[in-house]
Amino acid sequence: MSLTPRIAPSILSADFAKLGEDVRAITQGGADFVHVDVMDGRFVPNITLGPMITEAVRRSTDLVVDTHLMIVEPERYIEDFVRAGSDYVVVHLEAATHLHRILQRIHELGAKAGVALNPHTPLDGLRYVLDELDMVVVMSVNPGFGGQRFIGQSLRKLQDLRRMIDGIDREILVEVDGGVTPQNAQEIAQAGADVLVAGSAVFKAPDVAQAIATIREHAQKGMAARAAKQGA
Repeated sequence: MSLTPRIAPSILSADFAKLGEDVRAITQGGADFVHVDVMDGRFVPNITLGPMITEAVRRSTDLVVDTHLMIVEPERYIEDFVRAGSDYVVVHLEAATHLHRILQRIHELGAKAGVALNPHTPLDGLRYVLDELDMVVVMSVNPGFGGQRFIGQSLRKLQDLRRMIDGIDREILVEVDGGVTPQNAQEIAQAGADVLVAGSAVFKAPDVAQAIATIREHAQKGMAARAAKQGA
């Protein structure tokens, strides 16, 4: 288990009039991932980004590009997003009729594969695809809009997922997406998260680099507490 939290600012909260500048700011500010939220207006009640935006992000940074497909029929668009420069492609369990096939296809295209779960979705659907996963994303808000408040019940879900993953011989990152702030980063990481997606908490902060550093500092404390508990 890595004891280094990854911070993944979500460009959903960036200023699209100066997207390249904002992406370079988080790159220089110490971020680990760039989180790209793709919404189609069908799976979620909003329309956001497509492969062209992902390609623009890729040209602006050498960070890991983490593309989260909140769309129906994700299998139709995976190749486009991998070609655009996505390192991780995450699809929703609720939108994937043939999940195993989709995850295999992501790997065939040369990207890492992830699955996201809405707040109400149980973990059971992951059990038989764990060997195909590189990341699991726990949605801690109902997807569709940025700036929402963290759903507290997500902490128990993170704990359950952490136990599930720690029980197998495979490194799978646990990412939490929604409502992450410096104030709750510690308990989120302690519950089981490796990657913390933060939108407003980073891009709306007066100092982007300081915001990233503060979230990382609190998440590091949470990871240390988790490791201490496991070693006890």
